[in-house]
Amino acid sequence: MSKRDYYEVLEVSKSASADEIKKAYRKMAIKYHPDKNPGDKDAEDKFKEAAEAYEVLSDDNKKARYDQYGHAGVGGAGGFGGGGFGGGMNMEDIFSQFGDIFGGGGFGGFGGGGGRQQVKGSNLRIRIKLNLEEMVNGTQKTLKVKKMKMAEGATSKTCPTCNGAGVQMKVMNTMFGQMQTQTTCGTCQGIGKVADKIPAGANAQGLIKDEEEITINIPAGARDGIQLNVRGKGNDAPFGGVPGDLLVIVEEEVDNTIKREGDNLHQELYVSFAEAALGTKKEVPTVGGKVKITVDAGTQSGKILRLAGKGLPSIDSYGKGDMFIHINVWTPQKLTKDQKDFFEKQMSSGEMVAEPSGKEKTFFDKVKDLFN
Repeated sequence: MSKRDYYEVLEVSKSASADEIKKAYRKMAIKYHPDKNPGDKDAEDKFKEAAEAYEVLSDDNKKARYDQYGHAGVGGAGGFGGGGFGGGMNMEDIFSQFGDIFGGGGFGGFGGGGGRQQVKGSNLRIRIKLNLEEMVNGTQKTLKVKKMKMAEGATSKTCPTCNGAGVQMKVMNTMFGQMQTQTTCGTCQGIGKVADKIPAGANAQGLIKDEEEITINIPAGARDGIQLNVRGKGNDAPFGGVPGDLLVIVEEEVDNTIKREGDNLHQELYVSFAEAALGTKKEVPTVGGKVKITVDAGTQSGKILRLAGKGLPSIDSYGKGDMFIHINVWTPQKLTKDQKDFFEKQMSSGEMVAEPSGKEKTFFDKVKDLFN
């Protein structure tokens, strides 16, 4: 099932301010909260859907990519190798990131206030090169990624400073009496655990560098510079925390034959004098395979043929760009004696001379037609 528009999920307009988006999410989160809807799977799904929408629209960079490219631009198009926000999300993920939305109190056991934190591993960022065909049709890539993983045999124990609470209580004497404050434990950084046994080669948190094969699904219509988010495939977190994400940045490989301009594609086609004069049929490569085109008799150099729908799929709509074939009449640089005699005879007889009709389009006319 296709994803709903994030603005539709939160019931706000695209021009909504950050404060309006936050208020709308809080309203949805309270309405569909699991504690208010026990055992209601539909309410739980809507709760997660609202959290996913807020995770994107509350971040200026992600919101900008979403506004331009839709779900594909933020790794939320469902299935980027396990990417997207909602698919693997659980309630701890939501409340660890958005607990402040509920004023720090939360509901039931999901509260977002101080106490032991669930640590998330750091994100990894890689670049992946795609050719035009892969960008048009989508593809699947299997990569070997070096990441930090929990070392086999690494164990942890309860933090002796905070006794596993993740926080420390401090009492201060003030002119108003004693005041108690709560701070994150400086020994375990709020995790509640510290390393016990560390295998050889692992760091102080029990993590060791390892290599993992990760399969990434690239959606059709991917663009140079788009970042895909593969959830949970980044570095491991110490002592049972949540793994970070793998951020995949798409780079476009330069094609020597076909050039891209937005959703449209361009390529040059050279024909001989004879082919231009008499007309011919030619096969031209496209990203979907070879296509046969007709070059009409009397075709002039510079003519542009349009192949509708042979460009890239638009990432924010259902349409496709076009391919434009630029015809160039090739002038031979070397002639045989018979060829030279033929052309000299045509010139002297006046039968083969440039005779523009006045209806030929200038270069600027052709450029204007191209963008109309």
